Amino acid sequence: MNAFDVVVIGSGSAACAAALRAAKGGLKVLVIEKSNRLGGTSAMSGAGIWIPANHVAAAAGVADSKEEALAYLHAVQPPQQKESDSGRWAAFVEAAPDMLQFLAKNTPLDFQLVAEPDPFTEAPGGKMFGRMVTPDALSRRLLGRFAAKLRRSTLPHSFTYKEVVDLDIYHHPIKAGFKVWHKLLRRWLTDAGGQGTALMVGLIKGCLDAGVQFRLETRAVRLIQDAERRVTGVEVEHREHKALIEAAKAVVIASGGFEWNRQMLERHFPGPIDRIGSPSSNEGDGQMLARRADAALLCMDQANIYPCLPTRYERRPSGLPMTFQAEPHSIVVNRDARRFVSESDFNIGEALDARDENGMPVHLPAFLVGDHRFLKGALPFRWYASYERNWVKKADTIQELAQKLGLPAGALEETIGRWNAQCKAGRDTDFHRGENSWEEYKAHGETNRLKPIDKPPYVGMSLNRSILGTKGGAKTNERGQVLREDGSIIAGLYAAGLAMANPFGTRAVGAGTTLGPNMTWGYIASETILQQNQ
Repeated sequence: MNAFDVVVIGSGSAACAAALRAAKGGLKVLVIEKSNRLGGTSAMSGAGIWIPANHVAAAAGVADSKEEALAYLHAVQPPQQKESDSGRWAAFVEAAPDMLQFLAKNTPLDFQLVAEPDPFTEAPGGKMFGRMVTPDALSRRLLGRFAAKLRRSTLPHSFTYKEVVDLDIYHHPIKAGFKVWHKLLRRWLTDAGGQGTALMVGLIKGCLDAGVQFRLETRAVRLIQDAERRVTGVEVEHREHKALIEAAKAVVIASGGFEWNRQMLERHFPGPIDRIGSPSSNEGDGQMLARRADAALLCMDQANIYPCLPTRYERRPSGLPMTFQAEPHSIVVNRDARRFVSESDFNIGEALDARDENGMPVHLPAFLVGDHRFLKGALPFRWYASYERNWVKKADTIQELAQKLGLPAGALEETIGRWNAQCKAGRDTDFHRGENSWEEYKAHGETNRLKPIDKPPYVGMSLNRSILGTKGGAKTNERGQVLREDGSIIAGLYAAGLAMANPFGTRAVGAGTTLGPNMTWGYIASETILQQNQ
């Protein structure tokens, strides 16, 4: 049967939120996934979800409001985005709490509050607690025949995101394991997982219960449009066989980013990239489908950029997102051997990606430099560093380290000398490392993490951009409808998640700024579809 009301392209959190809302509204829904695994980048994620004024916080007595959330977004997002995105920020803030409550009622997901503050807590509307939620663990067995098809992760999903935060497993993995060993054993026996595993188990289970159909290894190759240019279906390819699928009401593009498309990546992110931490199926299919249907593409230079440790995934080099660059006895320097950001800045990815007027990176290549005590800070660092044997350089002198990294030796000596002097004085007067609420929280009680680099041997390694997902794609309005260059609506076509021109770009307003908005935009798209077809 190839006739449906709604066809959703992709199977991540944005796709499943859209599919579930449409199905619960009485529509016949098909989700198509080009790979042989369900869940997309969301299944690999830590599943931190940023939702302001949510019902979980309200039940816990945490005060928040949509007005405060919107004030926060206007205060902390880049000024140039206000004109183009403020309407979509308002739409997100309005719909996000309803979306989360909808998921709680229509899936097995049990959301918990996570004790993480907004990164810009001091800004108007910023909060120390209440906007970060995450699901409790769920068993893959809930998915029946699809259980083995759920995408696995490079992250340790035996832990929930809340446990990762509360137990600080990066610094204390063995101690954390002992504290919750009984939970880990139960999860192993029941094939359960937390983080992205739990999120996508819950979403897919909710979809299955609502009658949503899933087809794997089914790639969308063309959007079908009628004489009025309305999108009415999708041409797909399954194991070299092509077929047409009717979408009587709508097609929703939620196929992820384009970070594995080398040509697109080099065009929009010139300069060095260390690692990619997403499924290799994120090749920009949705962006290309939308463009061929006459959609405008925007925000193509925006991405979720975050430091990643080297690892392997699906038999190829990959990245594991981790805040290793903020460890004591280390700093981050640019190609001129100068510091350019607080190492604890939550948006260090934005600083790494800073561009000049020609769109070229101004700081890259960048490097983390420190002394041998940096390597003792966390066992996981040494484990994952072994995946890339020549990544960590060691030297007995700063001059030798500079030579190995290709940095100007005099400038590196001067920068490290200045850092050591600031450590002695107890304050980073250049970039105020450890002074705001977020950085203080991430320091885990260590005073500012201002520790000198003065005990050889010295170490250094590249710290360029690592991409967890690009955030550019089809331009949409406040209702999730895809727009042409002239602002007109392409009837029957919607976009959500990393396949849309995301109103939350490289600058993140919370640790869950990707998943929270992505699911909300999937929900908004289907709300619009349902309203237009009443």
